[in-house]
Amino acid sequence: MGHIVTLDQNMINMIAAGEVIERPASVVKELMENSIDAGATKITASIEDGGRKSIAVTDNGSGMDADDLDIAFEPHATSKIKTSADLLGISTLGFRGEALASIASVSQIRAISRTKDSLAANSIEIDCGKKTAVTPASADYGTTIQVRDLFYKLPARRKFLKTANTEAGHITEQFTRIALANTSLGMTFVNNGKQIYRLSPNQNIRHRIAELFSSHIAQDLIETESKEKGLIIRALLGKPNISRTNNKLQYVFLNGRYIRDKFISHAVREAYRGTIEPNRFAVAFLFIQMPHHDYDVNVHPTKIEVRFYNANLVHSQILACLREKILTADFDTDAKLPTPHAMSPQINDAMAEFFKKHRPAQNQHQFDLQPQGRPKQKYETTRQTLPTSQTAENHITPQLRTGFMQIHDSFIVAQTDEGFVIIDQHALHERIMYENLRRRITDNKLESQKLLIPESFDLTETQADTIKNNTRLIERLGIELVPFGPSTMAIQAFPTVLAKAAPLDFVRDLIDLLQSKNTGYDTESLLDEVLNMAACKAAIKAGQKLTDTEIQQLLTDREKTQMPSRCPHGRPTTIKFSLDQLEKQFKRT
Repeated sequence: MGHIVTLDQNMINMIAAGEVIERPASVVKELMENSIDAGATKITASIEDGGRKSIAVTDNGSGMDADDLDIAFEPHATSKIKTSADLLGISTLGFRGEALASIASVSQIRAISRTKDSLAANSIEIDCGKKTAVTPASADYGTTIQVRDLFYKLPARRKFLKTANTEAGHITEQFTRIALANTSLGMTFVNNGKQIYRLSPNQNIRHRIAELFSSHIAQDLIETESKEKGLIIRALLGKPNISRTNNKLQYVFLNGRYIRDKFISHAVREAYRGTIEPNRFAVAFLFIQMPHHDYDVNVHPTKIEVRFYNANLVHSQILACLREKILTADFDTDAKLPTPHAMSPQINDAMAEFFKKHRPAQNQHQFDLQPQGRPKQKYETTRQTLPTSQTAENHITPQLRTGFMQIHDSFIVAQTDEGFVIIDQHALHERIMYENLRRRITDNKLESQKLLIPESFDLTETQADTIKNNTRLIERLGIELVPFGPSTMAIQAFPTVLAKAAPLDFVRDLIDLLQSKNTGYDTESLLDEVLNMAACKAAIKAGQKLTDTEIQQLLTDREKTQMPSRCPHGRPTTIKFSLDQLEKQFKRT
């Protein structure tokens, strides 16, 4: 007798449930998506014990009659596709006909449904695949599906579920994804009898983000959109100051469906390159629309992955849309001053008294450091009478220069029409140097100059191979290396733009950087890393005293820089203080 047997249909469904129903959150996702496909305008999801004890989803959609309710929980029963041709243009969230059958095979279900033209509802109960007959019931139009004791006959699956709080967190995430993609819906989420969210229908997306996350995040988003080559992109992009240590606040939706895609993730990361630190992730909400026949959603049972027929086009369009907006955005960091009530009354009184005694001089002459055609942003010339005491001048009051002053030989304070800014001199000059290097190396290799005395250095065989494998890049940098012995090389020429950097130290660090990058690192990203390092080494340093002319040149160059608010590593260069903030601190308002 043979060993191969045909599994019964319920066992097949239970196995299929392992792919579709990973945890209670999967049930919530599938049921809510069915509600949306049914045309619902209101959806309520309720859970108990992290969804392990019960899950209920109620909607006001089109509902099902008795015949549809009887067959809805059968495997591969669906109203959303009829022929194989329908798979080429799927516009609904669900279509496989696996979800309800999978859920019904691993839990106890009671479903109640009523169509809008029916006077009565119908119900059905299912216990791990065993159905009762459809019976009349009393209910409003729409559908309610109650799921109890998930995996109760599969202890091996149930024991892998996490704590109630963890599972509730996964369910909240699924609810959030659907809520972001469907702002026209009124949506409610209840956990253990407590209402967590009650979202009004037809909300503005920024308002919905504020309710789902925080008003702080919603306020720090900039919007952009593009329509080109059949691809419509709308994005809300977080400013660098709200970046995260993971990518959990990056949401991508394709025609209303939450997806994860490596090409899009890479495009977002590249768009923010140089504006946030390398180990940080931007906050981003992307809403993409494209013809259904341009991608395949029938890739995985959970439908969270898609396959684009032209992934490179999608990548380039998203990158261009996001990068253009980011490059022109003002990412200067607003100062976070303590609220007056957060300070002691004694400090408040002392600050107020100080402010009264040190009012700024009136009728001061102004001048504008900006090139013609730049947005209005004035650094004003202000003259104040400083203490004549040598001790006070040198040790108490920093010297105020024409419209600006340098403090601790590291920061520049400059007055603006709206208040004043504090600039990190190294970070700003680093950004200026980076853009200068990037512009020059894009046009041609960097100009170099022969060293009067070549600087030699020893190197290992591995280091020699690294130099050999990156010859083209080293040449583009304007660095000329020549053999100087069996295991020695000499620096013959060095780029003029890096005149302040020590050639030997720079080349050694360059070799270390090139060695640290694996062979799969793309050329442009590697070049960018090198330019970041070069800009850092060539920039003025913290603790370096600057002349008035040097400070004024730095401020002038800032206005000509494409992205002056962030250094190439993503750190802020500028912090803004407004007059409103100051007046509140000094109790003037």
